[in-house]
Amino acid sequence: MKKRTQLIVGWMLISLGVLVGRVEPAAARSKILYIQPLGRTLPKVDVALVQKALKAFFALDVRVLPPIALPKSAYYKPRRRYRGEKLLDVLAQKMPADGYRILGLTAVDISTTKGRHIDWGIIGLGSLDGVACVISSFRAKKKSKSRKHARIRLAKVAVHEVGHTLGLEHCPNRGCILEDAMGKVSTTDREYDICNRCREELKTRGRSIPRATEIPWPKPSVR
Repeated sequence: MKKRTQLIVGWMLISLGVLVGRVEPAAARSKILYIQPLGRTLPKVDVALVQKALKAFFALDVRVLPPIALPKSAYYKPRRRYRGEKLLDVLAQKMPADGYRILGLTAVDISTTKGRHIDWGIIGLGSLDGVACVISSFRAKKKSKSRKHARIRLAKVAVHEVGHTLGLEHCPNRGCILEDAMGKVSTTDREYDICNRCREELKTRGRSIPRATEIPWPKPSVR
């Protein structure tokens, strides 16, 4: 019986049931988290903050791969977007043999199916207990105050989506990075850290993570 894996749509968000094409490899012991740029390269400062945040929160060896083209198979022509679940399939196949997790990073608009919405725009998507997740800077920029503000949003979403791949579902605690944004990217603006509840849940899964020694964004003034 094939393993049924739940997808978590980060920050514009819904849970979906799909089949995953790749199981977690034996080489996961190496704990390497790969960042795979997709399509047009994002600014170096954006990639650097995503990498710094993932290192701070998960204490993994985070490495950036050379960019690859966006797969034509994931393109949704009617809305000129790329389907998130298809990108996850490609990312799982592209992950190096020594990889533990892989995060796709792109600037294009991405989407998935949400309820009656066949094509719903999202900022991120991750496989619950899977190996792959993907995030986009496209919606992180929506009504952002500055490039730095959008960059911080993107890095928070990266932590959120990798958290899903480690088995964390959406959190009911306001301000936790795993909080369900309920369709609003602005939810990230009140988030700061992974809460104690989520950390305890990871411990029960044998995946406890250390406290971030230096959280790479300021503590929100609005909660």
